[in-house]
Parts: sequence; C-alpha cells; structure tokens
Amino acid sequence: MNTDSSRLYVVDALRGFAIVSIMLLHNIEHFDFYYEPAGLPSWMVSLDKGIWDTLFFLFGGKSYAIFALLFGLTFFIQSDNQKRKGRDFRGRFAWRLLLLFLFGIINSSFYQGDILMIYAVIGFVLIPVARLNDRSVFWIALFLMLQPYEWFNVIKGLQDPGASMADPASWAYFARTGDHITGDSLLRLWKGNLTIGKPAVLLWNWENGRVFQTASLFMLGMLAGRRRLFADSESSRKFWITTLLVASLAFIPLFITKTHIAGWLGQEALSRPASVIVTSWSNMAFMLVLVSGFVLLFRHPGFHKMLNIFSSYGRMSLSNYVLQSVLGSFIYYGYGLGMYKYTGATWCLAIGILLAVIQGYFSFWWFRHHTKGPLETLWHKATWVGSK
Repeated sequence: MNTDSSRLYVVDALRGFAIVSIMLLHNIEHFDFYYEPAGLPSWMVSLDKGIWDTLFFLFGGKSYAIFALLFGLTFFIQSDNQKRKGRDFRGRFAWRLLLLFLFGIINSSFYQGDILMIYAVIGFVLIPVARLNDRSVFWIALFLMLQPYEWFNVIKGLQDPGASMADPASWAYFARTGDHITGDSLLRLWKGNLTIGKPAVLLWNWENGRVFQTASLFMLGMLAGRRRLFADSESSRKFWITTLLVASLAFIPLFITKTHIAGWLGQEALSRPASVIVTSWSNMAFMLVLVSGFVLLFRHPGFHKMLNIFSSYGRMSLSNYVLQSVLGSFIYYGYGLGMYKYTGATWCLAIGILLAVIQGYFSFWWFRHHTKGPLETLWHKATWVGSK
C-alpha cells in the first residue's frame, strides 16, 4: 500500500462509500428502533415503503460486508508493512483488537447495533491464518462462507421437517429495548443498550449467519491484499471485470431463491436455516457487484473525481462511524429530539444525507490540518504504545 498511492485512494473511497451507505440505513431504521409514525398521508406511506425497500435492496447486508472485506485488507496492509521491517504484527494486532473492543463498548452505549465489538472479537481469526498460504486461507474462507452451522440445522430439519421452531432468542431481547430508547434518560440508555440491546444484536448476528460470513470476509480481504487486487494494474482490472460479470449473474438466481425459498420449502425447520444460507450468499454476490463496480468506475476518468469525494470520509471511518451513533441517537431517541415519533423513511433519508454531507465536509477540513482522524490517532498511538 505504501508503494502504490492510487490503491490507497480507492480503498479509502470504498470504505467511505460503505460508511455513508451504512449511515443511510441506520437513519431510516431510527438507529435500530423500528417505529412507524401515525397519521402520515397515504402518499407518504407509499414513498416511505419505496425508499425503505430500495435502500435495503441496495445496501442491506452489503455495506457491512464491504466494511468487513476492507477490515481484512487493512490487516494485511499493516502486517505487510511491519513484515518489511522484520517485525511480526500479530501481537500488536491482538492488542489493537482489544482497543477496538473498547471503542465498540463506547459506541454500543449510544447505538446497540454497533459492529465494532463484533469485529474486534471475530478479528482474532486472522491471527492463526496470517501465515498460511493463499490456497489454505481461501478454502477456510470458503468453508465459512458456506455457513456450516446452518447446514447442520438443514440436516436436522430434513430428519424432522415438522418439528416446531422456537422464536429466535434475539426477539425476546429486542422486545425489551423500547423503554430505554424512548425514555428521556441518557444513563438509562447507556445501561439498557449494553445489558439488553447488545445481547440482542449479538444473538441476531449469530442467528443470521453474520459470524461465519464476517470471518470469511476478513480472510478474503486479506487475500485481496496479498494478490494486490486493489492496485491499479491490468491484471487487477481484468479481475474486477470478471468479478462484476460473475457476481451479477450469480445474484439473480440467488435473489429469486432468497425471495421464495420459504414458500418453496414450507416447513420452518427447513426454510429458516436455508433462508439464512441463501440470503448470505445473495448479499455476498451483490456486495461483489458493488465493490467491483466501484473500483472500475473509480479508475475511469469520468467518475474518479466524483467517487474520490468519499476518500476523506473513509480515511476517518472509525471517527465517522462513532459520531454517527452519537448524533443519530440524539436525533431519534427519547433522551434527545425524539424524532422517531415523527419521521418515516423519507425524512430519515433526508436527515441521513444531510449528516453525510456535514461529516464529509468535516472530514475534508480535518485532513487539511491532520494526517489521521481523531479516533484513528488515538487508536494508532495506543496500538504502538511502548514501541520504539
């Protein structure tokens, strides 16, 4: 990465794009508090539904996957830079993950859907595979992407397809999150998010196959770094063109299957785990469409300048992600403005775009005076504490 500045820009811009799209989703969700305002005119209800469906089709389950892929890529960049200096980065990376976990606790206190804590825990899978060859890492990543636990549940379902299924465990926790989110106490929000909301989100990620998929994406991102797939080269361009074509073709049958699989299989003991499997694959395919399309357009003279506006945003992705949670919780939750009571998806999208623009301008201004984002600076200094 140090020897190819163009590669750094495309990665920063792609990361910024992912963070912005994540924030738009968080806004229309009222930052994990699903509530439909009463008394809206029918045309607004229809518009809200259209915006909701469109944003989730484009980014739901895909933006976080882009972020996970780039997390693995970043690990490779840092590890490779240290390897060139004769150092083993794995110990520092473990410490860095613990620091990320602390950032995640702070972020989770405002927004229960935080992914930093999850990434910090799952990130440890990169340490034992960091020295394996590409082939071994690829097969491990593929095995994880296949969702082995859900295939185990499919086999159980085949043995007893009529078995009754209990509600997902996360539902019981989510049902208890309303009081502290709508209440007027910030301290109560912090306590509720960490003791009720966080277990709900962790269970939801497990129930929806995100744990195996995230670990797989971390490894695939590391492999992308090893193969220099984000470098500006002819081989890289051919790879992303092929990926765009294959992923586009794969997404169509996967999306159709995802949409209808519950009706096709009927019995919940089969349809629930099968739906998790196909949904994760469908999201993976569309994520690759987004990534490959973004990379190819970024290198096109006609689109480079437009997409490069995400670069500053992506360079301080940690700061912007945490700031999103603080601002979003204040805007929508009861301790702040309580806008969840009045805003549907249309107004929430407008608020999200406004926040993205403000954060974008702030990021651009910040890098005129600093080399790293505020939280990135803290993370970097703490990572290398005690080092020469």
